[in-house]
Amino acid sequence: MSNQGTTLEKLQRLETLCRQGYASDIVELTLDKIIAYEIANAQKQAAELHAELQVFEVQYKISSQDFYSRFRQGEMGDDVDFVEWSAFYEMWLSVQQRLEILR
Repeated sequence: MSNQGTTLEKLQRLETLCRQGYASDIVELTLDKIIAYEIANAQKQAAELHAELQVFEVQYKISSQDFYSRFRQGEMGDDVDFVEWSAFYEMWLSVQQRLEILR
């Protein structure tokens, strides 16, 4: 079984216990630490991706958001830079979504 499946099963067991009224300061503290760690990790990834995006934004004098919208509409072509830029932007969006969930 994959780690994701195992993790989900463990979280479901904890959820079941919580729904039955079980409370534990240790579990609460541990979950707070895990979430804080994941937020810090995602923030670091977002900063690294933002730096990559800025290189393209300066080079092509367009925001990543505007670029991505035009790229998805087929207006930018398929140069290697544009494919790479779109991949970085999609990764950045994914990290932003993760941060939104964690917060």
